[in-house]
Amino acid sequence: MTHIVRWLAALAVGTSIMAAQAQAQAPAPAFTPKDERVEDLPEGPGRDETFGMCTACHGYRLVSNQGMTRDKWDETLTWMTERHGMPDIQGADRTRILDYLATHHPPKAPARAGGFRNPFAPQ
Repeated sequence: MTHIVRWLAALAVGTSIMAAQAQAQAPAPAFTPKDERVEDLPEGPGRDETFGMCTACHGYRLVSNQGMTRDKWDETLTWMTERHGMPDIQGADRTRILDYLATHHPPKAPARAGGFRNPFAPQ
């Protein structure tokens, strides 16, 4: 009887180990962003180039939620090139992309008065 109990315990431990190894070796699920189409962006010169460059690495919603000045967009492109391996965009292509970003994704307007007020802010 003890042999059967030991055998069942060993079988249970072995099965658990094999299941854990199989789970650890399973590939991570692939990132599947929501389908985005260039046609969903505001029309304008540079739309196709901007969409292509941005969505090569991340969803366009990340871009459209930013809202920056042209200078900040320019700094961001340089940062992505230097830090994240984005292809360097120069000349007319860079100008066209920066024009598009600055026109269609400018800084957000400040919140209107009457909204939340920080009670600890200086008066």
